[in-house]
Amino acid sequence: MSNMMSSVNQRTNLVGNNRLELLLFRLHGKQLFGINVFKVREVLQCPELTEMPGASKHVRGIAHLRGVPVMVIDLNQAVGGKRIEDLSTAFILVTEYNRHTQGFLVNGVERIVNMKWDQILPPPQGAGTSHYLTAVTEIDKNLVQIIDVEKVFAEISPADEVVSDKVKSHSADRDFANITVLVVDDSAVARNQVKRALTSAGITVELVNDGKSALTWLQNKAEQLDCNIADVVPIVISDIEMPEMDGYTLTAEIKADPDLKLIHVVLHSSLSGIFNQAMVKKVGADDFIAKFHPDELVSAVQKWLMNE
Repeated sequence: MSNMMSSVNQRTNLVGNNRLELLLFRLHGKQLFGINVFKVREVLQCPELTEMPGASKHVRGIAHLRGVPVMVIDLNQAVGGKRIEDLSTAFILVTEYNRHTQGFLVNGVERIVNMKWDQILPPPQGAGTSHYLTAVTEIDKNLVQIIDVEKVFAEISPADEVVSDKVKSHSADRDFANITVLVVDDSAVARNQVKRALTSAGITVELVNDGKSALTWLQNKAEQLDCNIADVVPIVISDIEMPEMDGYTLTAEIKADPDLKLIHVVLHSSLSGIFNQAMVKKVGADDFIAKFHPDELVSAVQKWLMNE
């Protein structure tokens, strides 16, 4: 298993080419699930776990990995399935997510597959809002589901979403009524976190689910306006991992479009631990912020809105 993960850091050539690699795993039965390899630090057979008193029922315990304690979440149980009982045959996906390291307990790990983001599709319409999927895809005629780990983690360890008075006061005398910030993220939890943070500082927000929809929205908006779109939509805050078109590709498309190129793009991603700053420059993004710190996010938006 360690051999399978050893080349993760050599795969940055995928970045900016609208490609990703999925690590396929199983939770219960034959259903396949996937997680972006760039989120995964390592995969290991489940070690002995230490009980964590008072933790969520979905937290199975603490794994001590090379002297570092890591919280282990039963992913199957967290998304409404059965508890994984046999830890002797289970695996842990050790992930870096939203400035935290945690392990997700899974029943089995399959393989890594190389895919294009346009092969990753949003969940079927009409599925409601209570499900835990951000996307689906098909591999070898099998449906693969991609779990919204942001939602899972937010339910177990909710993020602090309060913007400090100090940050809000920085732009208290500014009127942002005539501008809109476009927020692009496939996770409903993440979209609403950003929306609550920005609206608390008096900033109007528009939400879309993926990079392809965001680009279409911007192009349509630009056609409707008599002025430069950057005067009305000066900032796009975009996740990186999204179905159909990722944040890197969206950024490159915005910067290559004469009508959109003046828009500031802030990449806002949970891929903080392995993020390659060189890729930000390559695709032309103006800033990068690791999820989720409301003061940092609002401060970055204020900086671009106020040209400071």
